[in-house]
Amino acid sequence: MSAFSFVTSALRLHRGTLFEYSLDSGLLMLDFEFSPSNITRTRTVSVQTSNLPGTRGGHDFQTPLEAPRSSQGVVVSAESFSMQILLDATDRMDAGDPVAAVLGIQPELDVIRSMLEPKSQQSSGAKILSALGVGNEKGCLQHQTLPVLIFKWGMQHMLPVFMTQAQIVNKEFLPTLIPYRAEVTLNLQVIESDNPFYTVETLRRTLSAMANIKNNLMMSFGI
Repeated sequence: MSAFSFVTSALRLHRGTLFEYSLDSGLLMLDFEFSPSNITRTRTVSVQTSNLPGTRGGHDFQTPLEAPRSSQGVVVSAESFSMQILLDATDRMDAGDPVAAVLGIQPELDVIRSMLEPKSQQSSGAKILSALGVGNEKGCLQHQTLPVLIFKWGMQHMLPVFMTQAQIVNKEFLPTLIPYRAEVTLNLQVIESDNPFYTVETLRRTLSAMANIKNNLMMSFGI
């Protein structure tokens, strides 16, 4: 039994969703089960310091007012998620779902692959000419972007992300060798920009931190 199987058998699985944020028809959407304990959130900060003798790791400071000068600057990487999810068509197959009986979880796996596939931003006409090999090559060059996805889980969490990697381990198969159960590790990068989803997340995080500071002050003064 894998570590993921052991954890999910002991803990309750929750529902999560990834869906494409777009006005195009045929939006990508993936519903899945996961255990919150299988989410790893990572934020990396690179500190820029000098190489002067006696200042390894940062400049000198003596007081809190001088502390900000200890670094010459920082580079903050976007927050990333690594999470393990479970795709399983067993219940649907047992309920007589004809699609699951034939295709298992293949549609969900294809959605994941599509979420990793860059999209062309060309006009329809340019796409056709490019596909036919007609027209000026530079004029038909593709402007490709990754799909913007919204990662939703729980009652409060809804973040804009890019999917940057997917590792799929198929566990169970139909007689046709089409998988109907798989464990998938997804890597997601948060889009930390001026967008409605990250703005709400920033506000939520700020209010939560302020509440914690207030609580600590009240405990310190015995209020």
